[in-house]
Amino acid sequence: MYSYRIDSATIGQFVRRLEERGASPGTAEKYRRDIRRFSGWLQGGPATQGSALRWRDSLLAEGCRHTTVNSMLAAVNAFFRFMGWDIRVGFLRVQKKVFCDPRRELTRPDYFRLLETAGKLKKERLALLLETICSTGIRVSEVRYITAEAARAGKAEISLKGKTRTILLPGKLCRKLLRYAKQQKTASGEIFLTKSGKSLSRKQIWAEMKALCRKAGVEAGKVFPHNLRHLFARTFYEASRDVVKLSDVLGHSSIETTRIYLISTGAEHRRLLEGMPLLL
Repeated sequence: MYSYRIDSATIGQFVRRLEERGASPGTAEKYRRDIRRFSGWLQGGPATQGSALRWRDSLLAEGCRHTTVNSMLAAVNAFFRFMGWDIRVGFLRVQKKVFCDPRRELTRPDYFRLLETAGKLKKERLALLLETICSTGIRVSEVRYITAEAARAGKAEISLKGKTRTILLPGKLCRKLLRYAKQQKTASGEIFLTKSGKSLSRKQIWAEMKALCRKAGVEAGKVFPHNLRHLFARTFYEASRDVVKLSDVLGHSSIETTRIYLISTGAEHRRLLEGMPLLL
């Protein structure tokens, strides 16, 4: 029986391979974190089919949600494949959600409260960043493609994970972006930059959003960049009722992924049920 050991060097090699194949910085970092968590749990012991299964059970015992456990298993299984180890851990079966937790859904009133608060605090860059993500549906890792050139053209060309898609920018947003770029003396290139001229990091965007939600009185669990993308998706679908078009706009390879973005809250689900003429 082989004795498979995990060390920081092999984890680093794996993460570099992910990045070479187009994984976003956030995805690569998540995989690194999950594999390190498994390695730490092993406490220097070997990785085996049995130990991987016991780790899965321990995550459940800690109270991790099934979807969280499965995301971690995806990371370690990918690492096992990369290393050529004959270990595979089966995923937990998860029933598809019928509706989402309203405590996690960013609503339009929540969103506008964030914008109003950012304006009062004179956080112009943050307010414009929120509007840009929410009105286009881009990922936080795609913010760097919002350039002065894109604002003038009314569209941004986004190339990630070996795929290129065109994102149309609303005219009102373009005018706001160009006005802000002029104020910052940005004639070309990325619009959202730090004071030192560097790209805004995912970590910095998260931190600024979390600080804003406290000032705006919006639940922190609702406020993160990807929820802006979800709000865009729901609003787009309400207007178009075209899930295929929405999938293209979001850059999804599967409509099933897009479907997750359209799950309604329990309150909406209840209103639908109450309105059905099936009871005497």
